[in-house]
Amino acid sequence: MSKILVGALQIGSDYAGKAATLDNILAFEDRIASSGATLIVMPEALLGGYPKGEDFGTRLGYRLPAGRDAFARYHDNAVDLDGPELAELAALSTRTGATLVLGVIERAGASLFCTALFIEPERGIVAKHRKLMPTGTERLIWAQGDGSTMPVVDSQAGRLGAAICWENHMPLFRAAMYAKGVDIWCAPTVDERDVWRSSMRHIAHEGRCFVISACQVQPSPADLGTTVPDWEDARPLIGGGSMIVGPLGDVLAGPLERETGLLTAEIDTSDIIRARYDLDVVGHYARPDIFSLHVDERPRPGTVFSGD
Repeated sequence: MSKILVGALQIGSDYAGKAATLDNILAFEDRIASSGATLIVMPEALLGGYPKGEDFGTRLGYRLPAGRDAFARYHDNAVDLDGPELAELAALSTRTGATLVLGVIERAGASLFCTALFIEPERGIVAKHRKLMPTGTERLIWAQGDGSTMPVVDSQAGRLGAAICWENHMPLFRAAMYAKGVDIWCAPTVDERDVWRSSMRHIAHEGRCFVISACQVQPSPADLGTTVPDWEDARPLIGGGSMIVGPLGDVLAGPLERETGLLTAEIDTSDIIRARYDLDVVGHYARPDIFSLHVDERPRPGTVFSGD
């Protein structure tokens, strides 16, 4: 059946930590189940948190002890892929029958990765994508992913791929994902700007794929009665704007602004072939005689031990 219901769960990380955030996600179980959605996409860094405005005690050339303490707290709030939080989400996927794609802060030893996970009913975590290029000062706290975690997943909803936040602005990354045959492009993010919405429509139109953008929505500390830096001026810290876009760039649902909620749309995956009739950027509209792209998908561990 080519018609399915898909959704974006617009929700934010709870300031109380990952356990509270998990509870907030699980509170949507009945709505997800009753919607009949085959696929639910959730925002970037949802479990683990996106510490917008935090400087981790760093100035160019030195780090303050308070920043080391802040990183230790952030590391403690990250998740392990075999940990209880993700086991709970795997169970949620099974109970609701929905494939889940969501952003987490993945703990790998002392390092952290901004990661998108693919969770299938009855199967649990089937794949992960680690953000290739943390943006700006994200590089201070997140390690870079390598080419070994750039999956396109054959799921019950179709062929899924994920690009996290500003990875969506990397043309060569997009080209690689298109070449892998992505049909439903999942975009976990914390970018709520209007120009982001233009990017989502562009990617759908360029790749002739469905796009599901799920953005966090999170009040500013001022809204919670806490002290706010001058630059924050009491606006929502992250304002949402989740949306679902069709393969000709048409907005099917959203943007959902400044509120928590489940945004859904019915999509017809057979529309993808119709859309690629006049533009298939890795097929008839490519010029491999002129342009080529080499993608290195080998894992890049920092240490390799060889036997005798």
